[in-house]
Amino acid sequence: MSSDSSAIESKSIDWVPLQDRRGKPSTLFPLWFMSNANLTTLATGMVGAALGASFLTSLVAIILGAAVGTVFTAFHSAQGPQLGLPQMIQSRAQFGYRGVVVICAVVIFSIVGFNVFNQILAADVLTLTTGADVRDLWFVCITALALALAIYGYHWIHRVQTWLTWLFLATFGVFTVVALTVSDLPAGQFGFGGFSWAAFLVQFAAAAAYALGWAPYVSDYSRYLPPQTSPRKALFHTYTGVFVGAAWLMVLGAFVAALFADLSPLEAVRQTADDILPGSGLWLLAAALPGLITVITVNIYAASIELITVVDSFRAVQPTRRLRVISCTVIALCGLLGAVLSSGEFLANFGSFLVVLLYLLVPWTSVNLVDYYFVRRGRYAVREIFVPRGSVYGTWGWRGLAAYTIGILAMIPFVVTVWYTGPIAAAMNDVDMALFVGLAASAVAYIVMARSLDLAAEHAKAEADAREHGVEAVTFAGRVAPIET
Repeated sequence: MSSDSSAIESKSIDWVPLQDRRGKPSTLFPLWFMSNANLTTLATGMVGAALGASFLTSLVAIILGAAVGTVFTAFHSAQGPQLGLPQMIQSRAQFGYRGVVVICAVVIFSIVGFNVFNQILAADVLTLTTGADVRDLWFVCITALALALAIYGYHWIHRVQTWLTWLFLATFGVFTVVALTVSDLPAGQFGFGGFSWAAFLVQFAAAAAYALGWAPYVSDYSRYLPPQTSPRKALFHTYTGVFVGAAWLMVLGAFVAALFADLSPLEAVRQTADDILPGSGLWLLAAALPGLITVITVNIYAASIELITVVDSFRAVQPTRRLRVISCTVIALCGLLGAVLSSGEFLANFGSFLVVLLYLLVPWTSVNLVDYYFVRRGRYAVREIFVPRGSVYGTWGWRGLAAYTIGILAMIPFVVTVWYTGPIAAAMNDVDMALFVGLAASAVAYIVMARSLDLAAEHAKAEADAREHGVEAVTFAGRVAPIET
C-alpha cells in the first residue's frame, strides 16, 4: 500500500512495512465502539428475556459476559502493532502454515453467519422505514454499500467508524437516557424473582461470545499502528470500545425486551421511541442503519483476509489489490446468499449461533494468547511465518491443533445447546461451564506440549532474519528490528 491512506488498500496477509505505520491507539476506541453499537448487539441483549430472565438478571449476565469476552479480544488487539500482521497469519506460529486453515474455516463461517443476521436486521430496518417489502433488493443494496467500503479498506473503515460514533451518540445516546428516565418497567423486572441459571448463563454466554467474536481478527485493525505503540494503550482502547459499545446496546436490548416482551428487536425499539415521542421510532431506526452496514464491512474485510490465508496455505499467492477485491467480493456474496436463503425465528437462531461460536473460538483464543504472552512472549521470526516448507513453525502445528482439539473435547460434557446438552451440564441443571473448561484445558495442554519447542533456534532465526532481511518484521525481546537502508 502506498503511504497515501486515502487510496484503496492493497495489503492483506502481508506484513505492513514500518514506513506505512501510522495512527494512534485512541483510534481503536471509535472503531470497536461503533462495531458493537448496533442493532445486532441490541438483539443479543434480548436473548435472556426470551428465556424468561428479568431485566436485572439480564443486566448482570450481560455486564459479566461482555467483561469476560472482551478481555481476550483486547489482548489479541495488542499484538497488531507489535507484529504488523493479521491475526490468523500470526496464528501460523501455533497451528502451522497449513494447520491454521482449520481455525480460518471456523472464523469465516462465524463471520458469514454474523453478516447474515446483520443483513436481516438491516433489511428489516429498510422495510419498516420505507414501507417497501423488497427484502432481496435491500440485501443487494446493503451488500453493495458494505462491500465498497471494505474494498477501500483499513484507513477508510477507521474514518467512517469515527464519524458514525458521533451520529450514534446524538441519536441512541439521547434515546437511551430518555428511555431509562421516563419508561416504567413492569413489576419484578428490577428483581431476581423466578431466577433461572439456564436463562442467566445463556445470556452470559451470548454476551461473552459476542465480545469474543472479534478476537480472531481484532489485530487486523491495529496492525498499521507504529510498533512503538504501547500495548497497554492498544489493549485499553480496544477493551473500552468493545465493552462500552457491547454492554450499552445489550443492556438497552434487555430493557426494551422487558417493556415489550412479545415484540421483535426492531419493533421493540420503535415502540419504545414512539411512546416517548410519537413518530420518532422510524427515525431512530434509520439512524441505526449506517452502523449495521459498517459492521458488515468490518466483517467482510476481516473474512477476506482469512480467505486469502486459506488459499495461500495451499498455493502461494501474491497479496495484490486485485486479490483483495476478489476476496472481499466472494465473502460479501456468501453473506448475501445466506441472507436471501435465511428463514426461521431470529432470536432463537441467533442465540444458538452465538453459543456454538463461543465453543469453537475459546480453545483457539486460549492457545494463541498463551503462546504469545507466556510461551514465545512476543518473540517471532515473522519472515518464517511466510515460508511454506521447512520453516521453524512447520506445516502442521501439532501442538496447537492438539491443544485446540483437547479443548473442544473437554467442553462437550459441559455444553448446553438447543441440539445437545452434555451429561455433566444436565446433572448441573443445564448450567453451562464449557467456556471455563475449554479455556483451562487448551491452555494447560498447550503449555505442556510447548515444553518441547526449540525456542533458542527460533530466536536465532529471528536475529538472523533481522540481519539479512532488515525490511522484514521481526520482534525479539520486546523490540522490532530496525529497517536497514
